[in-house]
Amino acid sequence: MLRLPAVAGKFYPDNPRQLSQQVRKFVAQDIVPEKISCRACLVPHAGYMYSGHIAGAVFARVTIPSRVVVLGVRHFPYGEEAAINSSGAWRTPLGDLLVDAELAAGISRACPLLCEDSIAHEREHSLEVQLPFLQVLCPSCTFVPIALGTIDFDQLVSIGEALGHILSTEQDVLLLTTSDFNHYEEDATTRSKDHLAIEKILQFDPRGLFDICRKEKISMCGLGPAVAMLTALEQLGAAHAELVKYATSADVSGDSSAVVGYAGILFR
Repeated sequence: MLRLPAVAGKFYPDNPRQLSQQVRKFVAQDIVPEKISCRACLVPHAGYMYSGHIAGAVFARVTIPSRVVVLGVRHFPYGEEAAINSSGAWRTPLGDLLVDAELAAGISRACPLLCEDSIAHEREHSLEVQLPFLQVLCPSCTFVPIALGTIDFDQLVSIGEALGHILSTEQDVLLLTTSDFNHYEEDATTRSKDHLAIEKILQFDPRGLFDICRKEKISMCGLGPAVAMLTALEQLGAAHAELVKYATSADVSGDSSAVVGYAGILFR
């Protein structure tokens, strides 16, 4: 399967030269002495205008390995609620990024809840907007796309445990998870709510994150991917989490009346 770009020219430039320059600019704004190897990271997936600087701050810190699992959201009510794509390639203006068929097959065997499905991925932007960063920073890498919709906590834990098991047997695989945080409330409210969610993430507390988002009505679209990621990290023995950067859309637009929150977090 060749998955064609759905949001090129909308969420990010459709001109290859402009896209490559923009990705490099986002990464170059946060120069670090030495990149580090991470087990996972959490980045946003809004239009690059609003959240590209957050993603760039994370990618500036991370050594991108040759294999990446991209764990994203299923925003649209189409296809399977837990969808994996196990073969083919995804196209962006920068070319085609190959799906890692071997790694995807291992993940599918470990987790029957993940269904092979192209429909769930067809229009989904959360995974797509990560790919130009990977193509610029590690052009030879392969990846596995997974999109999670609204499923219950126990299913998310099951998926996370399966991912943790597979990644514990594989060398140099990054679990690249994507989520935006609270949506369309005023800036002060969003920052307060997001702080509660981020605190649970930094504590490696998937149950706490799930519960606080439900209790406080935090509209974190990637709650499912984040719960699965944190569960996998428990399996992997990760012990260090770092908030690299946080912002809201108001930091770019100047409109604080109805914002979206964005965070970039590293896990080792």
